[in-house]
Amino acid sequence: MKKIGFLSFGHWSPARGSGTRSGADALLQSIDLAVAAEELGVDGAYVRVHHFARQLGSPFPLLAAMGARTSRIELGTAVIDMRYENPFYMAEDAGSADLIAGGRLQLGISRGSPEQVIDGWRYFGYAPTEGETDADMARRHAEVFLQVIEGEGFAEPNPRPMFANPPGLLRLEPYSEGLRDRIWWGAATDATAVWAAKLGMNLQSSTLKFDETGEPFHIQQAKQIRAYREAWKAAGHTREPRVSVSRSIFALMNDQDRMYFGGSADSDSLGFIEENTRAIFGRSYAAEPDKLVEELAKDEAIAEADTLLLTVPNQLGVDYNAHVLESILTHVAPALGWR
Repeated sequence: MKKIGFLSFGHWSPARGSGTRSGADALLQSIDLAVAAEELGVDGAYVRVHHFARQLGSPFPLLAAMGARTSRIELGTAVIDMRYENPFYMAEDAGSADLIAGGRLQLGISRGSPEQVIDGWRYFGYAPTEGETDADMARRHAEVFLQVIEGEGFAEPNPRPMFANPPGLLRLEPYSEGLRDRIWWGAATDATAVWAAKLGMNLQSSTLKFDETGEPFHIQQAKQIRAYREAWKAAGHTREPRVSVSRSIFALMNDQDRMYFGGSADSDSLGFIEENTRAIFGRSYAAEPDKLVEELAKDEAIAEADTLLLTVPNQLGVDYNAHVLESILTHVAPALGWR
């Protein structure tokens, strides 16, 4: 059995053929898709966060709105780029959204990927300290965020406050109990997966990772997951961790599906997401259901994960994306034992 969610990048563009032509379209359709996905029995609604782009840049108002319109489905991110985040303000936003959703947030955070502008986090007021890289800064922000959402008091109260304070040091409010266990780290390397395990974060591994061994993508990713689980066990955490992988998977059920995805790439690809860092990008899966079942059964990383996030073509509209999800839930997932 697996939890199955969707992952939307929230693209919008006024280009011809786009069903998501504005920022308002992207936001409102994301909420509608979460509602539709919940009705279908999908387990999670996740959004990707990018700044300076025609995508979903500010996740917490959206997550709160999704939470207010749904009652069961998990709501998450994959991922929030911690180079851009004030950990304290983020803790307040996350606590508020989680309370509105009734404790259903699953927040993926990470160092992030190359953005639309050079060093975009500088425009947000952040810069690495001396001797620190931007990746180091992201991990530092993440560690502070994890600490403050634990709910322990740390701030000295004003002796003459505007409102009466509880005794002792003060914590950030609103505090949402249990949120700390629902933070995930998006890891592109084995080393950062191990680091995430030591800090007690769940693991998100996407459709790309740094090419560390030259092996096929799903094998490298499966090894990353195993290394993470070993580090988790060694750290002595008491709860069972969660692991997600994301994939582009399309069941070709009709002519429209074949028109959109019949020619999708069926092999891994290599590229450079940074000047000196080669990455491997996982293949897309697009075929008739019986062929999909045969191909997906060979994916070692999906087998290792407890959660599968299906990337969706959000610009094709809510109805079509609901069809994509329903096709996988109905015609593929049961044959693989995911349902």
